[in-house]
Amino acid sequence: MVVEGLQAVTAGLDSISHLSEALGTLNHYLSNDWLVLAQSVQDPEVLTRIQDAWNNFISTGQVWALIIGLIIGYLFRGITS
Repeated sequence: MVVEGLQAVTAGLDSISHLSEALGTLNHYLSNDWLVLAQSVQDPEVLTRIQDAWNNFISTGQVWALIIGLIIGYLFRGITS
């Protein structure tokens, strides 16, 4: 009876081992994006942050660099094709 109990326990441990391997494989395929679910949001005002970023983009003159880069890239593409 004790032997049968030990065999049942070891069989259960074997199935737990397979479960652990399966979860390890599953964990390998899951990305770290699941960690976002556990994070707390410090600043929920997303639209305000987007507006601030856009205003910074305009005020620092980066918009002009973008426009000039697009024009030069278009001209370069036209010359090389």
